[in-house]
Amino acid sequence: MKLGILVNTDRHLEDIVGIARAAIRKGHEVVIFAMDSGTRLLERPEFNELCKEEGISMSFCDHSAKHVGANTDGLSNEIVCGSQYNNAVMIHDTDRLIVL
Repeated sequence: MKLGILVNTDRHLEDIVGIARAAIRKGHEVVIFAMDSGTRLLERPEFNELCKEEGISMSFCDHSAKHVGANTDGLSNEIVCGSQYNNAVMIHDTDRLIVL
């Protein structure tokens, strides 16, 4: 199964990390897309280091990050700086979607 996690707030960091890690431990793939104030989580190592775990891919909306003033300097190249297109692809390609 492929699980999508749409992160549109900066309030659920522990839940996002816990759900993502639990899913990959069970052998599932995880796709994370951050937008709106959720892009502020990119400043938190606990969030942005998820991209280094096998089975997790991440992207974010560059427009949202700029709008909320999120610092995206120095992010891993494994986190795709994208647009709402990345969100649409995630929604299309995943079997289940969680919005936090």
